[in-house]
Amino acid sequence: MDFGQAVKTCLNKYATFSGRAQRSEYWYFFLFTAVVNIVASVLDAAVFGDTPVFYLIATLALILPSVAAGIRRLHDTDKSGWWLLISLVPVIGIIVLIVFFCQRGTVGPNRFGPDPLQGSLSNTLRAGI
Repeated sequence: MDFGQAVKTCLNKYATFSGRAQRSEYWYFFLFTAVVNIVASVLDAAVFGDTPVFYLIATLALILPSVAAGIRRLHDTDKSGWWLLISLVPVIGIIVLIVFFCQRGTVGPNRFGPDPLQGSLSNTLRAGI
């Protein structure tokens, strides 16, 4: 999955907490969110000075799809979405989540749905790549 496809998928699944998300989908959307927040911060500094108007709008617009993508990513590793709450534990929680998000997903179907890579692999094999 490339950058544009990942962003499109995550925005189309704006509040979809079921299913699975492959690593590339999650990390490309994470990158997109970071870039949008940086651009919003720069615009805020240029237009409003210290008032974070654009940053707050961007954060509010992207918080729900970010949480949904994180939950779907945890589902891909066969973990409940409730594990996302471990981020509330200072430092250790974020480290644990980064490890979970970097792990390879479950091969084949799991309790949260079919393997998102199987469709990509079969398409790649059919194309002869």
